[in-house]
Amino acid sequence: MTIDWQHFTPWTSLAGGMLIGLAAALLILLNGRVAGISGIVGGLLRAPQPDRSWRLAFLAGLLLAAPLWRLFAALAPAPPIAAPATLVLAGLLVGIGTRYGGGCTSGHGVCGLARRSPRSLVATGVFMATAVVTVTVLRHAAGG
Repeated sequence: MTIDWQHFTPWTSLAGGMLIGLAAALLILLNGRVAGISGIVGGLLRAPQPDRSWRLAFLAGLLLAAPLWRLFAALAPAPPIAAPATLVLAGLLVGIGTRYGGGCTSGHGVCGLARRSPRSLVATGVFMATAVVTVTVLRHAAGG
């Protein structure tokens, strides 16, 4: 394994991780809610009106982060790595996986592990193992 030093961004990655941690901490401290994105977005469809406002605010923050960042610095290039149909299929599979896993990587990996949840430890381990197997099969075994 080699590191692409030209595109290695430890300081912006650290800043992004700190912002994610801060957002998750503030949400649980101020609102008593775990920052699981799939649950936040899914709850928009069935949440009562007072509960809907914080969900919309959190989602707006996620969607506005990149345009706001663009005001201060250039965005890293992110060329598509797959065909649009493949990306849609992948998104659907992730959505199905979050339902079966009882949450997504942000809920289990960020918030659940911070709360020392055994269920989140298992879920995050399964997420990571699945990612390793997927990359191994698609990039190395299948020659992609």
